Amino acid sequence: MNDFDEDDMADLPVSFDMLEEELYWQIVAESLANSKDEKEQETYLIARLEKMPLQEIIGFRFRTDKLLYDTHTSPMWCAAHLINSGCSDDGFIYFRNWVISLGKEVYTNAKENPDTLITQIHESRDYYEFESFWYVALEAYENRTGQDLYEHIELGEFEYSEFYYPGIGFNWTSKNPESMKAICPRLFDKMKN
Repeated sequence: MNDFDEDDMADLPVSFDMLEEELYWQIVAESLANSKDEKEQETYLIARLEKMPLQEIIGFRFRTDKLLYDTHTSPMWCAAHLINSGCSDDGFIYFRNWVISLGKEVYTNAKENPDTLITQIHESRDYYEFESFWYVALEAYENRTGQDLYEHIELGEFEYSEFYYPGIGFNWTSKNPESMKAICPRLFDKMKN
């Protein structure tokens, strides 16, 4: 779908505007309604974003980064650690991408109380990450323009990018299971049994 005119790039402003949140969640909801699994959801999202103005494609990535930023918390990391039997720095980002990919209600509930993610645990699944969700805007942008989004804009300059995550004061440790149970009691009981 590379119908992009090189002259359009010169007219595309360098902007750090996020996609309007209601539209963002609408697109995620559409992707869930039109897919049976994460691969189909990823394919749907890329195709959907390709039809949007370039600035909105970029804005989708920025909105994702903001949602990731807002869930870079100790309780959420506790949930990720319990659900995935451990969780690295990168794994925590990919875990939160998975949470976002489940839609506004799941995300909002998990942000408030990560223990609510127990409703998303399925016996058929061993690991809960969705790394490629983070890249759908980059793929759509490249498909449209034939160029890397990073050539147009430096994501590291976005104030909510991973480079600016706040420090976390952990209120749990895997060496003290009771500290984890206090944060996510239902997940603790399910994942430790």
